[in-house]
Amino acid sequence: MLTANEAEQLLKNAELIVSAQVLMETIERMAKEITLALSGQYPLVFCVMGGAVVFTGQLLPLLHFPLDFDYLHVSRYNRTLRGGRIDWKVPPQIDLKERVVLVLDDVLDEGVTLAAIRERMMEGKAKAFYSAVLADKAIGQAKPIRADFIGMTLPNRYVFGYGMDIQGLWRNLPAIYAIKE
Repeated sequence: MLTANEAEQLLKNAELIVSAQVLMETIERMAKEITLALSGQYPLVFCVMGGAVVFTGQLLPLLHFPLDFDYLHVSRYNRTLRGGRIDWKVPPQIDLKERVVLVLDDVLDEGVTLAAIRERMMEGKAKAFYSAVLADKAIGQAKPIRADFIGMTLPNRYVFGYGMDIQGLWRNLPAIYAIKE
């Protein structure tokens, strides 16, 4: 774990890549798209902890239709900079049978985690699966899943802020930063 001084230095040396204003405009646009597509379907909405918590908290009040809400917690990073094996910390706890499911996540990186979430939801007999990601990272290779709703495309760099962490820190930033190359 980084010390407070190391964390401050990391932020000082980082590059701002998405401002708070752009994030709010992006989420408002996504809310309109999701409302248009899912209103009348009474979806079960899941937040992927902990990265999507800020995104989810900003998006939910803008969805103008009834929905059920829950969370799941699955990770491949576990406070590291590289993805590893999938770790289901909290699997879905609600009956998924015949439900329309919308999963909210922070960033679609390689797509392995979101693909595993979709597989778990469909194994639970969900009627339909939708996903919304704040950011899709341009990694230059095919992914096993494409999100139905995408806020923005980010460069293939390590990003943090607005719910996304770097070694467990800086989820609380109102904007998105990247480690300088």
